[in-house]
Amino acid sequence: MSEQTSSTPGEAPAEAEAPGVNGVAAEASTDAAAATEAPAATETPASESAGGASTADLVGILEGKSDEEIVALVSELGADTFFGGIFEEMAKRFLPDKAAGKTAVIQYDIAMPDGTKTYHVVVGGGTCITGPGAGQDASVTLALSAPDFLRLISGKLNGMTAFMSGKLKLKGDMMLAQTMQSWFDAS
Repeated sequence: MSEQTSSTPGEAPAEAEAPGVNGVAAEASTDAAAATEAPAATETPASESAGGASTADLVGILEGKSDEEIVALVSELGADTFFGGIFEEMAKRFLPDKAAGKTAVIQYDIAMPDGTKTYHVVVGGGTCITGPGAGQDASVTLALSAPDFLRLISGKLNGMTAFMSGKLKLKGDMMLAQTMQSWFDAS
């Protein structure tokens, strides 16, 4: 496994489609579901979080909003509840047959003004478990601001552009970040 962190423009791996909210694909060379061994949290109604919301709903929420407005909205709704709903939806959209024989721990570090919110997705043995906190021995870690994370998973921010501009920092297996998109229902 290679370890890379990028904050300067440069060559990045070929662009790939990656899962977005509700598994709807968002173009990103580096987007992947986050991973951990902890079970998913209790489901929260869509009206209280991003869980259950479609990508179109998320795009509508983000449309025309500044980073500050997006952070304020996430904070108002409760960052843990909001992000938890997004990762719960990723687990629901997991396609075990597409990830047959694969094992991965993907970690997202999402920067908020009050600190980093970390979530993980653990894929292995035909299961996908998501939750808060760091996954043990993450295969790849993706770090970005909360507004950029939401834009990335909704398809409003291109992963290649985010990576090359330094908005998205990767540590670990970049090829895994490119291939995990096929492990989730994009409908």
